[in-house]
Order: sequence, then C-alpha cells, then structure tokens
Amino acid sequence: MSCKPDQIIFVEGDAAGCVYYIRKGTVKLSVVSAHGKEVVVTILGPSDVLGEGCIAGQLLRLTTATAVSVADLLRVQKVVLMRELHRSHPLSDDFISYLIGRNVRVEEALIDQLFNSTEKRLARALLLLARYGKKGKSEAVIPQVSQTMLAEMIGTSRPRVSIFMNKFRTLGFIDYNYHGGLQVNSSLLNVVLHD
Repeated sequence: MSCKPDQIIFVEGDAAGCVYYIRKGTVKLSVVSAHGKEVVVTILGPSDVLGEGCIAGQLLRLTTATAVSVADLLRVQKVVLMRELHRSHPLSDDFISYLIGRNVRVEEALIDQLFNSTEKRLARALLLLARYGKKGKSEAVIPQVSQTMLAEMIGTSRPRVSIFMNKFRTLGFIDYNYHGGLQVNSSLLNVVLHD
C-alpha cells in the first residue's frame, strides 16, 4: 500500500482487522479529544508496526494513523498474521520483542510527560524521530516534521517548541537542511542526560 503525505490509513473507531508493517516512510498515530484537540501519540518509521491491537482482541481502532511522508506499507490480515505467528517461532519471538520494546517506549514517554521539562521532552522526541538508540537504524536527518506536530507529541504549544528548536540550533544540536529535513546531532543527548 503506497501512501502520500497526509493520507489517512485508518481512523479512530474503524474496525480493527489487520496490521500494517512500515517498509518506508513515517506514520503518525493520533487521537482527538471530545473538544477537537489532536494529540500525536507517536510517530512510527521503517520496520515499525501499527494496528497490532487487533491481535489482542481490539475490535475498533483507538487511534488515527496518517502518513507523515510518502510511505510504503504492507497490510497483513489478522488471521494471516496469527497463523504465521503460530507457525514460525522466530517470527513470533521477533514480534513479541518488538511489542515489548514498543511498550517500554510508551512507558518512557508517559514518565517523560509526567516528570521532565518541555525542553527534555522535545529533545527526546527529536532523538526518537531520528531513531537514535535503535540498533542499526539511526538517521542523521529526519523528514520535515512541523513544530505544531512536535508540540502535539510533547504536550506543549508551538511557540514553546519554536523557542527550544532555535536554542537547539544555536547550540549545534540540530540543523535544518535544504531538502526540507531536520538534522539531529547525537550531541542532543546532552539535553536529555543533563539534570
């Protein structure tokens, strides 16, 4: 399945009967409050999976999935994936490891939201988008992500994100390139690790 930027893959409340594997590109998962405010839950990239809640019996999608960039997804029906997970122990082991890792990242994001400053939350979000710490997957340049989307990810306003993005750029932690991407330098880890 090929997706263009801003193309909706599934919507909160849709029937959940398949899982998507991201071959290329980025996808955001978001929810909308009763008051119409969108919150970005996470942004996923190559080798990530979305829609996996159906495997645990989730009947309806809890989030909306939207392509952030051009994306190539593999759509796998729940019954097919379940059959393959039962048939192949290596696939099953890899899938369980992936889900546990994803759960750990969700817990870290919750702790981050509860206890860390806006500056640290933004630095962590940028490092995650650049896939730092993911074995063999680190990208120096991430696709263009709006400051509004970053604000939705970390629970703050766009002007606050702008202040910290300018600070990070001045300190050499990030740089904007001419291809519309954002270069994230490993030195940004200093913001996350510094108390």
